[in-house]
Amino acid sequence: MYYLAVLLGAEGGPDSTPGTPEFDAEVARYAAFDAAAGEVVAGGAALAGTSEAVRLTRQDGRILATDGPFAESAEVVGGFYVLDVADLDAAIDVAGRLPAVSGGAVEVRPVAQYVPHAEPGAHWWAALLWERPEAVIAPGTQAWEAAVAEHGAFADAAGAALTGGVALHPPGTATTLRAPAGELLLTDGPFAEAAEVLDGLYLFTAPDRAAAIDLAGKIPLGPTGATEVRPVLAFG
Repeated sequence: MYYLAVLLGAEGGPDSTPGTPEFDAEVARYAAFDAAAGEVVAGGAALAGTSEAVRLTRQDGRILATDGPFAESAEVVGGFYVLDVADLDAAIDVAGRLPAVSGGAVEVRPVAQYVPHAEPGAHWWAALLWERPEAVIAPGTQAWEAAVAEHGAFADAAGAALTGGVALHPPGTATTLRAPAGELLLTDGPFAEAAEVLDGLYLFTAPDRAAAIDLAGKIPLGPTGATEVRPVLAFG
């Protein structure tokens, strides 16, 4: 079974700034995690900061774009892993070893649908799909099937530019992990009682920011949803 482990932490410090020794040390810690986790890691990506992001919403049939940073929370999504494990206990065991748990948090959520992706490379982008908790659609419902059809049409239109994707179960299925003092603490539910929760994501390629925004603007959204577009960091 697949689980999404969302990495959360503060932005702006030296460990989140490419080119600094602190950033290189953080990358080394995740490389060590990758090596130890092995085949359990089915996918994942590190994301550029929200200063390079754009948020897309729809109003009266128009796409409205807002440049980042725009997070109202002290913690933002810095990346994610897709874990291929037997159950939630196994997912928590693996996610509890991620470096993010000591300085931030990791949200673990079961995956409803997963389109596998290759190793992220140059010109890769992520589209994080945000929605109000009460508007999240549960798998197996008629509304879910209708949404799947809409996203299928988008995927067909995007073609080879689309490189991966994740659809999630509702936020009530999430478990948040933290270890501020070295002891792992588990909390049921998403990482923050925010107005919006992560509802899924896409990975895709685009030659530049304008093309990335254009493609992401075609992703199906509910009336209260938003798409956050960010560059994917490629480490070679």
